[in-house]
Amino acid sequence: MTKKATVSHIHGHEKYERLIAAASRLLPLSAAVAHPCDETSLRGAMEAAEQRLLVPILVGPRQRIVGLAEASGIDISHTEVVDVPHSVAAAERAVELVREGKAELVMKGSLHSDELLGAVTRREGGLRTGRRISHVFIMDVPTHVQTLFITDAAVNIAPDLMAKRDIIQNAIDLYVALGLGVPKVAILSAVETVTPSIPSTIEAAALCKMAERGQITGGVLDGPLAFDNAISLEAARIKGIKSPVAGQAQILVVPDLEAGNMLAKNLTFLSGADAAGIVLGARVPVILTSRADNVRTRMASCAVASLLAHSRRTQEPIRA
Repeated sequence: MTKKATVSHIHGHEKYERLIAAASRLLPLSAAVAHPCDETSLRGAMEAAEQRLLVPILVGPRQRIVGLAEASGIDISHTEVVDVPHSVAAAERAVELVREGKAELVMKGSLHSDELLGAVTRREGGLRTGRRISHVFIMDVPTHVQTLFITDAAVNIAPDLMAKRDIIQNAIDLYVALGLGVPKVAILSAVETVTPSIPSTIEAAALCKMAERGQITGGVLDGPLAFDNAISLEAARIKGIKSPVAGQAQILVVPDLEAGNMLAKNLTFLSGADAAGIVLGARVPVILTSRADNVRTRMASCAVASLLAHSRRTQEPIRA
């Protein structure tokens, strides 16, 4: 029984293995790692370097980082350390390194996400573009054949219609950049019919119409869809839903952050899923890891960011 369970676990996470293998074949890009001042974040950055996923530039209090490396047995002797006094300064300097052309990725260390994203989204001196900043979880669910993208479950609390337009476009662009093809995008709600008393169903219908009119491109959209008939062909059949998306969605667009966060964590803790995280819409990909992430998830987050950055360089999808 033990052997069988182990084989199943490894097979279930082969989606991440493909991403990591694809990124490790490319030239590793420089990544400004903001405030890697606990063992988890420092080790994660250095393990990503060992896998040739990135070249870390450690940004934070030098003495603290060096002392932590020595105490934890982590070799940073060949790694650049940029000395700044605290976490806020680390976030600001990491952004500056991108603006100076010295880094092509940003990676979160042990600082709060708000500190890092505050520096990224600053109007003066940040990394803003014309696109709304948003987050995507790339979920490797062992019991589900497809990689699931869930957005936005970490940045935009209650996005309006135009914010959701950018959230969807960011996720589609990522999916395409990874060489995964044309994504099927399900705009989730509690029900699959347009219901005036549930505003997210009205927004879902509007977003689908926006896609028809070319305001969202690169994917096939449908909504509103409930979670079951978005990912289960049988559930869609029972409900009588005929759609190219229903039952086989690859991108799940949630109504708000609370719904997305609960969905992602349910998949993680009840289905054994891994949830790699990346922030999109900035000038460079931002690797947003969690203290609860395992090594495979951290490596997958770095791999996705690297593949996206390389795709932007070449203006071509990078086959994962």
